[in-house]
Amino acid sequence: MNKTKSFDIPKHLVWEAYQRVKRKKGAAGIDGITLTEFDKNLKDNLYKLWNRLSSGSYFPPPVMAMEIPKKDGGKRALGIPTVSDRIAQMAVTIILSKQLEPYFDEDSYGYRENRSALDAVKQARERCWKSKWVVDVDIKGFFDNLDHGLLIKALKRHTDNKWVLLYVERWLKAQTENSDGTITVREKGSPQGGVISPVLANLFMHYAFDKWMRRHYPEVEFERYADDIVVHCKTEKEARLIKHAIAVRLEECHLSLNEKKSKIVFCGIPRAACSGETAFDFLGFTFRMRKCKSREGKYFLGFVPAISTSSKEMIRATIRGWKLKKHVQKTLKELAEWVNPVLRGWYNYYGKFYRSEVDRQMHIMETHLKGWARNKFRTRTGFKNKKVIREYLGKSRKFHPTLFEHWKYGLGSPIG
Repeated sequence: MNKTKSFDIPKHLVWEAYQRVKRKKGAAGIDGITLTEFDKNLKDNLYKLWNRLSSGSYFPPPVMAMEIPKKDGGKRALGIPTVSDRIAQMAVTIILSKQLEPYFDEDSYGYRENRSALDAVKQARERCWKSKWVVDVDIKGFFDNLDHGLLIKALKRHTDNKWVLLYVERWLKAQTENSDGTITVREKGSPQGGVISPVLANLFMHYAFDKWMRRHYPEVEFERYADDIVVHCKTEKEARLIKHAIAVRLEECHLSLNEKKSKIVFCGIPRAACSGETAFDFLGFTFRMRKCKSREGKYFLGFVPAISTSSKEMIRATIRGWKLKKHVQKTLKELAEWVNPVLRGWYNYYGKFYRSEVDRQMHIMETHLKGWARNKFRTRTGFKNKKVIREYLGKSRKFHPTLFEHWKYGLGSPIG
């Protein structure tokens, strides 16, 4: 250990943390310093951060409060740390992730390497075919209500690293600066937006839910992505018993079940005797009975996921927000290069299950492309005619069928 420092923190750890933060990008915190500005004096900035962390004199600045819209129409509070603080949090996250990963449950999918939300959705789909009842668990204000004492207790089970414990406690207690300049002191919770919040949330739920389920209901299967949980049950009676038991367990951990959003769902063909609901949302998908086609070309009813209504609304709102018809200075190719990364992301995620529902959202993309063409060529004779615009886009698709992501799937204006 460096005798001049309280803690032996490797410089390469801070460097690795910086590289990860840079890849993720992100906005400036309350100091207004962006990654670009931080890079201008990179060597000195990283040295100062390492020096303060190593001496024990690092105190996190307040996080900047920001509200973003939720899919249900409400607001979600984010806490945006400064660039330096994100790097410091990432350094601890790197250490904790390596230590905690071997202990986490195989059905915990959130914020873990080699696991994804799509893995959780796929597993949930297959288990819905086997077990006909689901408990759709929603925790009220999960990140805002994490109990600091219980979280630190759980953390101490896995590490005795003094500087890690010191800074985790300081981050949990870090203040929040609101948009009106007022300061909020945090006595519970971990702000969404913090780099370290996901691994701390996973650790909390590992003990609050995963291990508890394995101990008390070892035969019951579930998928958990952070605080989004689906539990599979054989009968309605079992589902009601487990839903009640989960509510009690959450209360023991100073959390609460959102009774309005948590529900019991029947995963089969709706029937008169079914007193539960017949659909639930999970990670941007709605699970319900749908018409499916087998590999042999035969149709059947299956309980499967497809893009949810709120996710569809998000796609349409994003496309409208691009205001394509105003970007007449761009060529069709430049337009495609701009929007394709987002379209591709939607297809890569939502298109993994029941892709036709994603395809149906692309009509609004074509509508806005037509508006762009109308404005782009407004001085040309005939381009106010809808048929001419359709023919122009159709010919473009004929000669460049992969130009836009949705064109790859045969969608778009008719090819003349």
